[in-house]
Amino acid sequence: MSWYEAGFHVAGQKVLWTDLAGNICALATVWLATLRTVWTWPVQLSGSVLLFAASLNAHVTGNALKQVMFAVLAVYGWYRWTRGARRGGDLLVRPGTARERAALLAAMAVGTVAVALLLEHFHASWAPWPDAYIFAGSAAATFAQGRALIDFWWIWLAVDLVGVPLALMSGLWVTGAVYGVFLVLVLNGYRDWRRIWQARSVHTPRPEAVAN
Repeated sequence: MSWYEAGFHVAGQKVLWTDLAGNICALATVWLATLRTVWTWPVQLSGSVLLFAASLNAHVTGNALKQVMFAVLAVYGWYRWTRGARRGGDLLVRPGTARERAALLAAMAVGTVAVALLLEHFHASWAPWPDAYIFAGSAAATFAQGRALIDFWWIWLAVDLVGVPLALMSGLWVTGAVYGVFLVLVLNGYRDWRRIWQARSVHTPRPEAVAN
């Protein structure tokens, strides 16, 4: 048995160690993002590697590809947050502009259709449309997180509403179980980022000045 197939059984269901450890990293990532620490990104990168292995084992190709995307965007976010902290001494969070929000929604819509058609063509997923939606939404959320946009919390919430049933139906029980905690952390993170933005809004440059 390969290392990524190793696990244990709970109530007759197999729990993969990669799924368990990867989801611990995922929860830690959300908590660290709430704190606005650069450590968010190396932890997310580690979790992506573990969940990539778990997804391949569960034959959820779209979710596995999502972890590859997470790894790439983690490097981008790591760079953006490190540069932002060096410039201002603290990570500046802000709401997205109307243009940024429209672009994120458009990217999610186009990405969902494109990825779903690819998954269907190659028979790469048993649930291509929800798989594609999760892929595109996760990309949009992680990109927005890298740019320190408060809106990324709400995108994650929208993704999770589809991710929970898909994870459970795919046999990734740990992934499904932790989503309850994940949703609480998402709502708490939004509240904290929103409070920080409101407290600093008087001294914050116009969004257009920090968007690029």
